[in-house]
Amino acid sequence: MFSYCSDPASLEGLQWLSCYLTTGKHMGFYVAFGTVLLLLAITAPLALLFGFGGAIAARAHFLPLSWFGKGYIAIVRGVPDIAFFLFFVIALDQGIEWVRHKIKCPDWDQPIRQGSDFLVCDIAKMPLGTSPQWIHEVYGFSLAVVTFAIVFGAFAANVLYGAMSAVPRAQVETAEAYGMTRRQAFWRITVPQMWTYALPGLSNLWMVLIKATPLLFLLGVEDIVYWARELGGSKTAKFTDYPHGDWRMWYFLALLVFYLAFTKVSEVVLARITTRLSHGQATLGGEAQRKAT
Repeated sequence: MFSYCSDPASLEGLQWLSCYLTTGKHMGFYVAFGTVLLLLAITAPLALLFGFGGAIAARAHFLPLSWFGKGYIAIVRGVPDIAFFLFFVIALDQGIEWVRHKIKCPDWDQPIRQGSDFLVCDIAKMPLGTSPQWIHEVYGFSLAVVTFAIVFGAFAANVLYGAMSAVPRAQVETAEAYGMTRRQAFWRITVPQMWTYALPGLSNLWMVLIKATPLLFLLGVEDIVYWARELGGSKTAKFTDYPHGDWRMWYFLALLVFYLAFTKVSEVVLARITTRLSHGQATLGGEAQRKAT
C-alpha cells in the first residue's frame, strides 16, 4: 500500500503497523464487514417478506393454506438455528443439483446416493467446477441469504400474526360497515396499524439477526469472524512478512466494538421509527404523545 512497505524487515512502530494493516488479507477482512452489512441489507426485507406471507397464510380461511402458514412458523421456530443452518444449506444445495442432474443428464445410470456421497454429473454441479471463484462466493452467499430469510421469516411471521390480531376488531368492523370489503379493510385498516404493535417484536428480531451474522462462518462464507481468527492467530516469519504472536483477542475485541456500535445505532433508529408510528395510535406511546402536546 505504502512505498516504505517494500522491506517489512526494516520497519518499526507505526510504520510497521500501517503496512501490516494494509496487506491483502486485511483488505479481505475489511471487505468482510461489507459482506455482513450486505447480508443484513438483503436478508432483513426478504425475511420481512417471508414473514408477511407466512402471517397472511396463517390467518387465511382456506384451511390448507392456514396449515401451511402455521406449519412453517412452528417447524422453523422449533428447530435449533444451528441445526437448521447446517442442514438446510446442504439440503438446498443438493436439491438444486438434483434438479439440474435430472434435466441435464437424463442418461445417467448410476445411483445419485452412494453411501454418504451425493454424486451428480459434472455439468449439474452448482456452481460448475470451471466457474470463477467469485461465482462460488456469490452462490454460497446466496444460499446463506435464503437460509437466513427463511429462519428469521418464520419469527417475523409469528410477530406479524400477533400484530394483525392486536388491531382492534371494532375498527375493522367499522370499515366493513362503511362498505369496505374484507380485503380492503385488511390493506387499509389492519396493515397500516399493525406495524405499531409489530415494531417491538421486529426490533428484537433485528437485534437477533445482527447477532446471528457470525453464523456465516458456519456456512462457509469468509465473514469477519473467519478473518479475525485467520489474521489473529500466531504467525511466524516462515509464513508471513509480518510475524506476530496470538492477537486473536484484539481482533475479536474489534468485532465486539463493531457489533456494539451497530446495535446502538440500530436502537436509535428503531426508537425514532417507534415514535413516528405511535403518533395518533391508541397505544401507551401514542397516549403519551397526546398528553405531551
